[in-house]
Amino acid sequence: MRGGDASGLNAGMGDGAVREVDLCVVGLGPAGRALAHRAMRAGLRVTAVDPRPDRLWPPTFSCWVDELPDWLPASAIAQRIEAPTVWTKVEHRIERPYCVLSKAGLHEALSLDDATVVAGRATRVDAHEVELADGTVLTAAAVFDTRGLPTLGKRRAASAHGIFVDAETAAPMVADGEGLLLDWRPENGAGPDEPPSFLYAVPLGDGTVIFEETSLGLRGGMPQHELRRRTLNRLAAHGIRLTGDEPSEAAHYPLDQPPPKKGTARAIPFGSRGGMMHPCTGYSVADSLALVDTAVDALRTGRDPVAALWPWRARLVYWMRMRGLFGLGRLTTDQSIAMFEAFFTESERGQRALLSRHDDYAALGAVLFNTVAHTWPFRWRYDLVGWTNRDRWLDHEFAPARTPSDVDQATG
Repeated sequence: MRGGDASGLNAGMGDGAVREVDLCVVGLGPAGRALAHRAMRAGLRVTAVDPRPDRLWPPTFSCWVDELPDWLPASAIAQRIEAPTVWTKVEHRIERPYCVLSKAGLHEALSLDDATVVAGRATRVDAHEVELADGTVLTAAAVFDTRGLPTLGKRRAASAHGIFVDAETAAPMVADGEGLLLDWRPENGAGPDEPPSFLYAVPLGDGTVIFEETSLGLRGGMPQHELRRRTLNRLAAHGIRLTGDEPSEAAHYPLDQPPPKKGTARAIPFGSRGGMMHPCTGYSVADSLALVDTAVDALRTGRDPVAALWPWRARLVYWMRMRGLFGLGRLTTDQSIAMFEAFFTESERGQRALLSRHDDYAALGAVLFNTVAHTWPFRWRYDLVGWTNRDRWLDHEFAPARTPSDVDQATG
């Protein structure tokens, strides 16, 4: 354990002692660390629990620049992309700055110098108590559970496989300062009878570019070997050859984690665990950062944090986005391209309502309706709304992993 001014709390912490604070945060991913940091800055007594509290987070985090809260310093951004690209039937330039977050910069910006940080694993997390594996029981006026998402199973998922490529090698596809948010060009080798996926590729600000084939909405997700095969096919289509030693990352998590119910006597889930995972995009960090002050203000003023975080407008937005997730998970590649083509010709407010806004239900309803109405051919709209082929890809059997490794296809 460590803490800025926690000598009283430190005494006897390993012997099962009980200590009381204003807030206990369980899990120090970006959402949990931001919550603990802002609560500490607001003058609350904070204890934070995580098995490895100083570890830099493995995933790559990105967001729209305007989603970030004003209190976050510029050092939290590793790479800024002024106008990222979307490829559907044609190229779309999105005139909205996008960024890749610096894991080290974000970690440093969310310092916990005046909080008590416990390196331990929580075995029980209740409304006012947290029990650790060593028998220690921590008590707090409020407990927030920010440990991330539960297991996937057959839930609707985001699956991605990313390969980190030297920027010079990646230049034929992604030049300096450029970025591909969704690349639906037919270059991944998937057939019309296979679930769709798109490419996400952005520079990371450290001399590398991540190429990440991504699937959204499939129940149970898409296997890593299939996503890797598709990523390598795309690179090969642009003449990019790899050495086979490039590092990679994998993502595989549910998209349908609901917001918490009001009036439930339990720890308050926050971040991706608390409904802040965007069902249609798989993003959660920016929304979590933007909402930490709402949660902290509710705690300081004696209000229900769940009610503050999830008014009816935000719950309605979540419900509508879930309708979008259901549609994403049953489309073919051609249908996906047509749907995204319709969406990215909608108004700026409509696009932001789907991609970012926490409670702009009116604009979201309009953009969802218009996207369906402008998807062509007309008959594809039936699939999008679920009148036909509702379970098109359920239990789809993917080809097994190849031997030798798929890496051989794009190395040399």
